[in-house]
Amino acid sequence: MAARPAADPTKTRAAVSALADWLRDDTVAPPERAVLAEAVRLTARTLPVLAPGASVEVRVPPFVAVQCISGLSHTRGNPPNVVETDPRTWLLLATGLLTVAEATARGAVQSSGSRAGEIADWLPLVDLPK
Repeated sequence: MAARPAADPTKTRAAVSALADWLRDDTVAPPERAVLAEAVRLTARTLPVLAPGASVEVRVPPFVAVQCISGLSHTRGNPPNVVETDPRTWLLLATGLLTVAEATARGAVQSSGSRAGEIADWLPLVDLPK
């Protein structure tokens, strides 16, 4: 399987900017699936660029899963350190509009493993335009 290219910072900012109103106000009509998917994939693929490794897997179904953070990695089966959330919550985390602690307290992030919480050290990934 060919490696996917890392996210381009300019494209990532543009994809997130296109969703800024919806991220700030959940009463705004949700974006089209393709627009949402692009923003989720690009932001998620930014995480392993900043925190390379394979000790934590971040899942944002149905769009993407990435491995990040250096340390012991897994090779088969379910990884021991997993963070999973929905697309909107991921984008809120990626832009700093929500912290991992807040999302976890709301039940919007499920995590397992002793290192899963380390993704908080790498967020936010993208500055949301004002």
